[in-house]
Amino acid sequence: MDANHSHHDHQSLTRDNERLQSQYAEIASLAGGLAHEIRNPLSTIALNLDLLREDLAVGDSPRERRMLQKVTTLRKQCVDLERLLTDFLQFARVGTLNQQPADLNQLVQQFIDFYQPQADDLGIEISPHLSANLPLVNIDFRLFHQVLTNLSRNAQQAMPRGGVLELQTYCRDDQVFLDIIDTGDGMSPETQSKMFDTFFSTKSEGSGLGLPTVRKIVGVHGGTIHCDSELGRGTRFSISLPVAEAPQ
Repeated sequence: MDANHSHHDHQSLTRDNERLQSQYAEIASLAGGLAHEIRNPLSTIALNLDLLREDLAVGDSPRERRMLQKVTTLRKQCVDLERLLTDFLQFARVGTLNQQPADLNQLVQQFIDFYQPQADDLGIEISPHLSANLPLVNIDFRLFHQVLTNLSRNAQQAMPRGGVLELQTYCRDDQVFLDIIDTGDGMSPETQSKMFDTFFSTKSEGSGLGLPTVRKIVGVHGGTIHCDSELGRGTRFSISLPVAEAPQ
């Protein structure tokens, strides 16, 4: 009787789960469609503001200068909306995975090569400590590149005067770890408690979707992410991923 009962519970849980998944997929695709629809008029607005700016830039009356200022403000708002839409579409699309067994070190090294020029411009020193002979993990390269990009963006905002960005990989208890450590401003406990909330941002130009997207990507990979941060000392994000099972 009990075994039967638990089997029934398990079945109804699975059904609930499937229903939630399909509802979520529907909402994500509606929202994605809406974001695309907004994008078209937004690019028309941006283009016309650029043309207006060109017209106004040649005038030098105080009135034209004031108008130019207003048009410039509007244009900046278009850029902010554009970034929000891009971040949102990334967030909404996280459902589907194209995973393959891969060496996490290779992914990290590719990211460092990609990020190095930007880091040099910002006075950020990249310090990799990649453990040799890591077991493989099942990973979606494109999505995981996004994780590293978002966490690095977070780190660089915390280090406006430059600093060190450390990337560490290691293996412990059937889990492969990636730690991303910065020497930046750190976060208050209150910010830490909210940082994975959708649309929460302490930056005026932030969309508040960077860290929620990171957590979502790590979650769909069957992994976890933890953060330790101290004001004035810096921040460590630690991601753990399950080791890929060897093919039978």
